[in-house]
Amino acid sequence: MRLDEIKISRAIIESYTEKLVKALDVDVAIVGGGPAGMVCGYYLAKAGKRVVLFERKLSIGGGMWGGWIMFYEIVFMESAKKILDEFGIKVRQYDKGYYLSDSIETVSTICSKAVKIGLKIFNLLSVEDVMIREKRVCGLVLNWTAVEMANLHVDPITMRAKFVVDATGHPAEVARIIERKSGIRLKTKSGKLMGEQSMWAEVGEDAIVRNSKEVCPGFYVCGMCANAVFGGPRMGPIFGGMLLSGRKIAKNIISKI
Repeated sequence: MRLDEIKISRAIIESYTEKLVKALDVDVAIVGGGPAGMVCGYYLAKAGKRVVLFERKLSIGGGMWGGWIMFYEIVFMESAKKILDEFGIKVRQYDKGYYLSDSIETVSTICSKAVKIGLKIFNLLSVEDVMIREKRVCGLVLNWTAVEMANLHVDPITMRAKFVVDATGHPAEVARIIERKSGIRLKTKSGKLMGEQSMWAEVGEDAIVRNSKEVCPGFYVCGMCANAVFGGPRMGPIFGGMLLSGRKIAKNIISKI
């Protein structure tokens, strides 16, 4: 069989366009493809919800890929082990209550299981604005990451979602857009982003789950973004709270759809 370059191009354009059009009106839009965002998407998709995840980078996984200073081992506490077991990730006990997994296996497995169960992931797309109607977040304004990086004046596209989840990690990118542009008072002590505190793993692990919640109507945060919004400390190279955080937000949203 002879290969036709035009047919190859047409196949990619038609298939991708179909997926993108379907992603323009969904139940939940997640921003950020780290562990919290992907776990959140997994449980939403598992519950039969129409959920899409947008990641600005070429690869997903966030900070989990690199483990600890590029040692690709990550630590979990007992509370997150059931989630790892559900995904079928190999876990080794290091000490009482301390568990290790290979970061490469962990990221790739979570991504694979989430996609196979129905989560739609789009990489290389950045959020530059949000849609707000009647003081409720109801969608995202998207552009190609390459357009953003090159600072090109190219108009974006919009998509609608019943709920939006910020899982962008330390920068809390979507929350900052809402704070800067919407005039909506956030459900924090100050009504604004509280900012991330210095590393304290013990406090940060608990805080990240506690802080994973609704920030304003239609808008939730999970993962490290939650501590950045509500003023919790960073945790460092421990990831159980990330997974528990993503699952918590998925359950909260499922109960409201």
